[in-house]
Amino acid sequence: MENKVEIVSCETIMNTEYPPARFCVDTLIGTGCYLVAGVPKIGKSKLALDICISVAKGENALDLQTEKGAALYLALEDPYERLQNRLYELLAEPVDNLFFCISVNGIGCGLEKEIEDFYAEHPDLRLVIVDTFQKVRKFHESSYATDYQEVSAVKELADRLGITVILIHHLRKQHDKDPFNMISGTTGIRGCVDGAIVLIMKDEYSHTVTLHAEGRDIVNRKMELQLEKESQRWKVIADDLVEPEKFDDEVVTAIAAVMKQEVSFLDTATVLTDKVNKLTKKEYEPRMVSRIMTQNRTRLEDLGILFERRHSNGKRMLSVEYIESRDDSDDRITEGTSETIDPVENALPA
Repeated sequence: MENKVEIVSCETIMNTEYPPARFCVDTLIGTGCYLVAGVPKIGKSKLALDICISVAKGENALDLQTEKGAALYLALEDPYERLQNRLYELLAEPVDNLFFCISVNGIGCGLEKEIEDFYAEHPDLRLVIVDTFQKVRKFHESSYATDYQEVSAVKELADRLGITVILIHHLRKQHDKDPFNMISGTTGIRGCVDGAIVLIMKDEYSHTVTLHAEGRDIVNRKMELQLEKESQRWKVIADDLVEPEKFDDEVVTAIAAVMKQEVSFLDTATVLTDKVNKLTKKEYEPRMVSRIMTQNRTRLEDLGILFERRHSNGKRMLSVEYIESRDDSDDRITEGTSETIDPVENALPA
């Protein structure tokens, strides 16, 4: 019997508070299927092993915070003796929650079940490295359909388990100004993965590489890091990371300040946005304020602010209330007064 297709309205999606994107390596590698590609001997495996160790230990990787959990490295091109040498280059003591395997079945031939079984034994599994993707491929000839089918199987598994799977892959020999166009295979691979990392060395005499990254959950969708090898590990020497502005924090704080004065509000999102803009001296758009309210509903509830959307005379209205008894913050208003906070001086972060 076929499963019934779930159809969800636009309004339901826009009004639902979903959990934020979860990152294995903060802002760089999220949950899902990712690709790390480069020419032979550039250091893909060492980078992947370093990330694996960092996740297992809960330490930073490439100066970025990781989410601690079990890590499984499928080293399909290396014997245990070579792995031992690499580990002693990086570690003085064994790391708990770090595991290795040098032989697995292919995609569609048992690999998914093997990872599922490992997850059942280690429910804190956070990261799986497949080194290399070619070793687990079912099809010998690459086409868009086969590339997409194989990566889709890995992505479906990663999404279902809520983990990150990184496929180590190769680049074509032909140079391209867009490094992601150099990924071996068809665009079916790049199109299916949640993100890709490409390592490019300036020349054969260079001691540095450029890490190009793109992904659905990466801020501005792309980033670039300059890496240099130091004590067998890649060290970030330059980056183009821009800390995203804390729009959400400012808007949530401003709404809290408005509602602690007004207590009750029933009007359009545009009217509420005007009040937020007057307080913050910014030019936020109503759709941004609506998004921030939806995605931060729990935070607002902790501040004693409840809201719902209504339809009235063909208009979409916002009904917002401040309930002092549900306010868990340290700056609750005193009953019977509206003079206890200065929304400009006290409500917004410095």
